[in-house]
Amino acid sequence: MTTLLGPVLQFLGVHADQWCLSILVVTDAPTPPALQSTPSAEPFQLLCTLQSGARAWRASVSVAMGAAARYVDYSVDGQSNAIYVPAAGESPCLAYASCNGFSNPSLAKTVVDRNALWTRLLNLHAGRERINGRRFGPYHLLLLGGDQVYSDPLWQDSSCPDIVAWSQLPRDQRRKAQWTPALQTQVTAFFENLYLGKWSQPEVTLALASLPGVMMWDDHDIFDGWGSYPLEDHDCPVYQGVFAIAKTCFALFQRHSLPGTTPPCTLPGQSAFSAGYRMGKMGLLALDMRSERSPERRRGGNMQSALVLSEGSWSAAYQWLDAQKDMKHLVLMSSIPVVHPSFELLEKMLGVLPGQQELEDDLRDHWTSAAHRSERLRLIHRLFDYSQQQGCRVTIVSGDVHVAAVGVLESRRTASDSNAQVINQVTSSGIVHTPPVATARYFLEQACLQVETVDRGITAAMYEFPTTSRRLIGARNFMTIEPDAMDDPAQRLWVNWWVENEAQPSSKVIHPVG
Repeated sequence: MTTLLGPVLQFLGVHADQWCLSILVVTDAPTPPALQSTPSAEPFQLLCTLQSGARAWRASVSVAMGAAARYVDYSVDGQSNAIYVPAAGESPCLAYASCNGFSNPSLAKTVVDRNALWTRLLNLHAGRERINGRRFGPYHLLLLGGDQVYSDPLWQDSSCPDIVAWSQLPRDQRRKAQWTPALQTQVTAFFENLYLGKWSQPEVTLALASLPGVMMWDDHDIFDGWGSYPLEDHDCPVYQGVFAIAKTCFALFQRHSLPGTTPPCTLPGQSAFSAGYRMGKMGLLALDMRSERSPERRRGGNMQSALVLSEGSWSAAYQWLDAQKDMKHLVLMSSIPVVHPSFELLEKMLGVLPGQQELEDDLRDHWTSAAHRSERLRLIHRLFDYSQQQGCRVTIVSGDVHVAAVGVLESRRTASDSNAQVINQVTSSGIVHTPPVATARYFLEQACLQVETVDRGITAAMYEFPTTSRRLIGARNFMTIEPDAMDDPAQRLWVNWWVENEAQPSSKVIHPVG
């Protein structure tokens, strides 16, 4: 038996003080892998057979959370790994990353070691790197905020000749072209091989096998800009066919589930993948901003606005929030930043620069674009209401933009002196993808000086990193979020950005409300 992928760990939440995980393995054999583990485990069951004939297997593991955090060993076919399980009631230490690839193959040539930051994350997790004698980590969970794979080569890939031929047609013919069995076969093979290849790199394999993941997709997991194209392109048979295959592969590889089934922790009452987790005094809400994303369209004679999330998904998220009591910190995963320089301002600036089409396309995707502002305002108001009513600090974690950044939403709409009316956004991007070129970063920095009036009494601003004068870090990076010890009354979150070629992390402290 040959293991083609895995093991890949997925976090399934905390249930009755049990730390619950699923394990995904892909092999070339018809017999299941052997699972040995200290905690209780359900053996591998066949999840599905890939188009190539390879088999995807899934197992479940639950670990009793005791009085202290501890390592728990498990092995798959004799290959041993360990996970770090928090104590009962303890908030977990988190690692966060996004943008695990390159949107253009030429960018890879500018990088000496594409997985250097994965190696550093593993070193921190294992205690092999200390800063001034201090150990960081180990980490309980790995949050992956989008672009876990990059499908951009699809349109030129020699293994997909029908897609290549389609992409060369005039636009009106592309919109009318039908989805064919040949396209289905070629694109399915492309996406399956994309996951098997990119996630089998040694550094990525070790991280996915030792850090249980909470993954949410973004556009490159589908294809660049998904959901922000004109309606005639968005709805055309070929785009919809590619999306359906990307969705199936996301559900399989990132959520360990099949079409027609609901992945564990998915919020009820929605057709997307938004998920909620409660761990001690911390809650984690991961919003799916791609499954339902669509441009402006006409329905029944009425014009319907562009969508990021459907009404059902918003309702599911609100119901989950309303059910969370006695929570000190809410971590909201938003694949695209809620706080970022406005598209209109940057469009004017970037218009003088050649070769910035990709950056402009990304900005049209963002919450700050005109198409999404009303939906963004709805999200901001709801987060402020929840923070104020529950006395819970809200922190948004985001990626996508290929820079590290700190954003702050501030509301002065109430007479309360509570600092609940501040929401921090911490952005980390990308762990593999390269940053924008220096001239584009300069204009981004200038745009970051502007303070946005989101609504009456609500502002959004990009802040300087503590003890620095920079508002953006234009280098590859990942982020860790470490709560104070369970018995520490401060209950702060310590956010660290680990930047390529920088020995010391850039840090920020997030205090609880009150």
